[in-house]
Amino acid sequence: MTNHSLRLYDYHVWANKIIFNRLKELPHHLYKQEIQSVFSSVSKVMAHIYKVDCGWFDILKGKSMNEAMEASSQIEADAAARSFEELEAMYDDLSVRFKACISEHVDLEREVVLDNPYAGILNTRYSEFIIQVVNHGTYHRGNLSAMLRQLGHPSVMTEYGLFMYQDEPTISRPTVSVK
Repeated sequence: MTNHSLRLYDYHVWANKIIFNRLKELPHHLYKQEIQSVFSSVSKVMAHIYKVDCGWFDILKGKSMNEAMEASSQIEADAAARSFEELEAMYDDLSVRFKACISEHVDLEREVVLDNPYAGILNTRYSEFIIQVVNHGTYHRGNLSAMLRQLGHPSVMTEYGLFMYQDEPTISRPTVSVK
């Protein structure tokens, strides 16, 4: 039986890795260069995605949203202060722990009550936490693509449709630039 939550999370990890690989190809100073955009720098976008991933991981592990959010500003500040290479290692570590949690979770379709301090009480499922993580990352990778273009560099395609073909042995896998 396919674990759809794990497959969706695998897409998120793959897309982040595609972005990190693209950033490695660009001049190193662009990572922290200040710009007027959705975020003030590429590093801030990457730190934000990481912070939110950490929060949802904590919630999936049983923390309340309030508990997860208490640590979020420090997590984001720490991630933003890290070098590109350090943040990539932090993403890699988190993805291993997140994937293990998804794989070992007793019942991702079990209903749970989420108490969001900004939006209120929500009856949902654990699997929807993974959907939120992936959707949030996709949204901000889109922001990042626009920011890279603003800085004079093309981004790369990170669409789920491209990810779906990654398991096909006959498909060549060139990096697809977005002009």
